[in-house]
Amino acid sequence: METATERVVFYQLSRKFVHRGHDVPAKSQQLLHYTLAIGHHIGIIDCFSAQLEMPMEGFRNWLSHMPKGEARRKLEGILRYGEIEISIAHTGLLREAFDAGAGTMSDAESDWTARLSQMLQLIDDEPTIYLMVKRSR
Repeated sequence: METATERVVFYQLSRKFVHRGHDVPAKSQQLLHYTLAIGHHIGIIDCFSAQLEMPMEGFRNWLSHMPKGEARRKLEGILRYGEIEISIAHTGLLREAFDAGAGTMSDAESDWTARLSQMLQLIDDEPTIYLMVKRSR
């Protein structure tokens, strides 16, 4: 059941660190990068910062402007599962859906789209960055 205070929050990866890390010799830097890529399975901790927040009702309205298809289905995962991850595999897909719905969005929805588009650009520029999107009360 949805409450009036329920929100959707977009968290962006802000940094990673090695939980049991030691100084890494220069000749092992490639191994460190591989380790960061495979993540928490081997002691890497991802740190996120909230970048965009919207009320659940606003999120639902925002989604209604996007055409049916893979991008909309991806974002609707928040409603079904309470959480999704947005990675480099989703950036182009989401941009296309935002462009298709842009003409019918309110000012607030257009602002959310612009802010999320900036985050998607960061992912395109650095593919190890990703977003976690969660329902929050």
